[in-house]
Amino acid sequence: MSSSTLIACHECDVLQRETSCSSGGTARCIRCDAMLYRSPRDGLNRSLAFSFGAALLFFLANVYPLATLDAKGAISSATLFESALALYEQNKPLVASLVLVTTILVPAANIVGMIYLLLPLRFCRKPRGASKVFRLIHAMQPWAMIEVFMLGALVTIVKLVSIAEVTVGVGLWALAGLMLLQAAAASSFDSRDFWRRMAAIEEERRIVSDTVEATHS
Repeated sequence: MSSSTLIACHECDVLQRETSCSSGGTARCIRCDAMLYRSPRDGLNRSLAFSFGAALLFFLANVYPLATLDAKGAISSATLFESALALYEQNKPLVASLVLVTTILVPAANIVGMIYLLLPLRFCRKPRGASKVFRLIHAMQPWAMIEVFMLGALVTIVKLVSIAEVTVGVGLWALAGLMLLQAAAASSFDSRDFWRRMAAIEEERRIVSDTVEATHS
């Protein structure tokens, strides 16, 4: 029995052979019935679609203001980047850097990485450096904290309502949608299906190469 076909249950640690799941199905432990993995229905294509949607919302979230404040005729608004810049100008460089990294840089890298991995597969091509990009996306996941920023923004808006007229901007709505689409993309992504398709493309390329060499010889 090949070690590549074994999986350990995360609940009871029993080793068992991987089995193929039907689309939308789940595999469970033979001992404790804990879920080992699942196979989302058309997961990679759905993840790619969600990633493209997230890219559009990310663009809107960075172009349009998060909110507009009207305090007795004094109107002010700020985009996501301007919010980080305002924190820096208030002598809070660490907080500004945290906002910049967790709400702009990491989500952007995550979206670009997902599209980079999944778009070539849609056309039966193997992306270069897939393993490095895959590990990078996995390493960045704990640093994507859009939901934390959203919570802070909502708390701030509630406090400002008593002293100014607050209008929620397109940027904040786009950021909320971005948070949902990124969660949906991550949930739909089936890593097993991804690597199986990568291996199938590599095997097909090898067969074609061997056939061409045999023909020329």
